[in-house]
Amino acid sequence: MKGLVRKNVLIVMIAILSISLLSGCAGTRSKESSASKEGKVTVDFWTFWGSETRKPVIEKIINDFNKSQDKIYVKHTYLPYGDIWTKELAAVAAGNPPDVVINDINTVQHRAAKNQNTDLSKYIKDSSFKDRFYPQLWQTVLYKNHPYGVPFNTDERVLYYNKDLFKKAGLDPNKPPQTWDELWSYAKKLDVKENGKYKTIGFYPLWGVGADVWMLNADGTSFFDYEKNKPVVNDQDNIDALNWALKFQNHYGKNTIQQYKAQFGQQQANPFIAGKVAMYTEAATFYTQLRDYGKDINWGITKLPAKTKGSGHTSWGGGFAAEIPKGAKHPKEAWEFIKYLTGKKSQAYWAAKNFDLVANKAGAKAAATSDLLNAKGKKTYKFISEYFNETEITPTPLSAPDYTSIINPEIDKAMAGKKSPEQAMNDAQKAVEKLISNHQ
Repeated sequence: MKGLVRKNVLIVMIAILSISLLSGCAGTRSKESSASKEGKVTVDFWTFWGSETRKPVIEKIINDFNKSQDKIYVKHTYLPYGDIWTKELAAVAAGNPPDVVINDINTVQHRAAKNQNTDLSKYIKDSSFKDRFYPQLWQTVLYKNHPYGVPFNTDERVLYYNKDLFKKAGLDPNKPPQTWDELWSYAKKLDVKENGKYKTIGFYPLWGVGADVWMLNADGTSFFDYEKNKPVVNDQDNIDALNWALKFQNHYGKNTIQQYKAQFGQQQANPFIAGKVAMYTEAATFYTQLRDYGKDINWGITKLPAKTKGSGHTSWGGGFAAEIPKGAKHPKEAWEFIKYLTGKKSQAYWAAKNFDLVANKAGAKAAATSDLLNAKGKKTYKFISEYFNETEITPTPLSAPDYTSIINPEIDKAMAGKKSPEQAMNDAQKAVEKLISNHQ
């Protein structure tokens, strides 16, 4: 019992110390942001970019901004990806937020509705400011037609394919598949089996992306019709996409798929980089893995094949936006930094160094000709920046927060054979409708 008491006392002491440290950090941050560095106003900028690759890039952009004028000093605060937004919302609630934060672009509207970020329309004097960005990204940061963030970067899904394996299979390496039927046909021609086991797999649609990407690709609409403001989870195209994915799963077998899946994301061991998979759907940034670990792979890149000829090559993207949290001490100075951060020069540098698809159209165009990229990098970046015109963003509907957590388990049940695709999507539709009803 005494040991238990001592243990409980220790836990309480640790908790008190943790709270004290957090309070101290918040107080220090407030003091620093209110003070000036060499007569400048300090703007506290929170990001989750702390890797060896991204941290030097963002800090160079910050340093360039700091040197470009004599009124504002931007201080970079790094917080881990899993913590930054929880801590930012806690700081907003406590009245001591950062001045600028990088946040999820798909939920900007939710924070605006909860009064957690700042309406930027009063700072935007140029009516053409929005035209600097891809329109589908700008639309995502609007709440009641007012911008509550500025798009920073995004991504899209593409199809990578192995040209040498195409040649071995008798396929033209300059003519990748354009439809789902062609994907299926090509995959079977690219399959190589030895002693009853697959030496090479042609293609599996749920490696690198989820079924939702193919549902979006099918007709340009995934789970939610934004124009009609209603869920369309059980749309026939979504059911067709699940049946199509199941056809591949049945073809290769669940055990084979699981064995291969375990190797994805392991750089050199990645089955596409190792030449064990002929076609692979991934984010466009997969280019950097091919550049660094797949020097011997003769690869090509193309749009996601259309469900049927003429139905469109729609891809899916996400991304991040720069926001001024509600209650920021220096919103005017924060806005000046955001303009620089999302301007052509900064965006082109970020894009070329990280091979990120940036939100600023002029910045993306400049990156495609940057000397920081080699010839293949320039060609690839030009392709992905132009393909973004066919890429859709799927912001979380205000009426259905976290709705994908309801749908994804139903998709899993369909892929596991526990439900038919029709039943799974019908059940998911009903659940989302109930979620919306509960939020009205």
